[in-house]
Amino acid sequence: MQSFQHKFHEYRWDSIHERIYDVRNSDVRRSLHKTKKTLDDFLVLLSPEASHSLEEMAYMAQRLTQKRFGKTIQLFAPLYLSNECQNICTYCGFSMDNQLKRKTLSSIEIMQEAAALKAMGVNHVLLVSGEANKTVGVDYFLNAIKLLRPLFAHISIEVQPLLEEEYEALHRAGVHAVLVYQETYHEEVYKQYHPKGKKSNFAFRLDTPDRIGQAGLHKIGLGVLLGLEDWRVDSFFNALHIDYLQKTYWQTKYSVSFPRLRPAEGIIEPNFVMEDRDLLQLICAYRIWNPDLEISVSTRENEKFRNHIISLGATMMSAASKTNPGGYVVDPQSLEQFETSDERSMDEIRNVIYQVGYEPVMKDWDNYW
Repeated sequence: MQSFQHKFHEYRWDSIHERIYDVRNSDVRRSLHKTKKTLDDFLVLLSPEASHSLEEMAYMAQRLTQKRFGKTIQLFAPLYLSNECQNICTYCGFSMDNQLKRKTLSSIEIMQEAAALKAMGVNHVLLVSGEANKTVGVDYFLNAIKLLRPLFAHISIEVQPLLEEEYEALHRAGVHAVLVYQETYHEEVYKQYHPKGKKSNFAFRLDTPDRIGQAGLHKIGLGVLLGLEDWRVDSFFNALHIDYLQKTYWQTKYSVSFPRLRPAEGIIEPNFVMEDRDLLQLICAYRIWNPDLEISVSTRENEKFRNHIISLGATMMSAASKTNPGGYVVDPQSLEQFETSDERSMDEIRNVIYQVGYEPVMKDWDNYW
């Protein structure tokens, strides 16, 4: 199987870091005024020097987003299926070494949670679980999808990395998109954050989007956990990965998400603090580099930031999110993966989107199976 690893190993973390922090104002001006942007331009727009041109970048991002996506924001909500996990990850509330109550939803409980989401008007659901292959494996996911497929126009998943044939089975069952995050592309320190479990295998996780692409999924979502390592360098490697995937699996759509470390049971403090202004710069850099890329902003971010990003590059937003299995109605007190910051209801988010002159979209297409 072809793999991103070959492209990945052509680059060194330290050399990318040096290039980003050596960018000059003349480099920024040149990149901003080029008609067609490259990965080198993305690197320039990530730089501290480019932050001085943030207002211009925001204007460009707004114009490009409206040209490609119109004035719409697609809304979705996560449905957490399980907080069981066989990995130890130093930044996650689901980490196996957290000695707290675990829960996996039964079929009846999945339907109860789904009913709560439908009552909010949700038609795009993201299924999320911890990484516990023995208890929450492919058969469990296939059953959940069978239950939910008649209710939702669009089903995405964010679960443990799987094999190509397993992604094919999920695709046939009705999965539209798969989200998978490398967390950090800094291979030398990756093991420190993932000391135990299958997730500690850096290379297997790095190859996951290739397996998804080979399986023919409609969309692949990538991202890094902002706060583990230098966000500028990690984001360059994430863009390198997206660039490779777009050229290799050109019939697939791509999205990028921006999870910043949020409080959760037993997690580490961020090694690199990312301010709101930094996140805005990153989102603008992605949009200017890649006008076709879907950009998703979650409820990890605060109300003020989410209100402003509606018109500055975002195309998708989660709303009314609960990050624990059964969090909507079944078991609101179960273990959360992380705390949300924007706790407004789906209706409140829709109203905010309308107020800034945009249209909230609850689904963007219908399945015909």
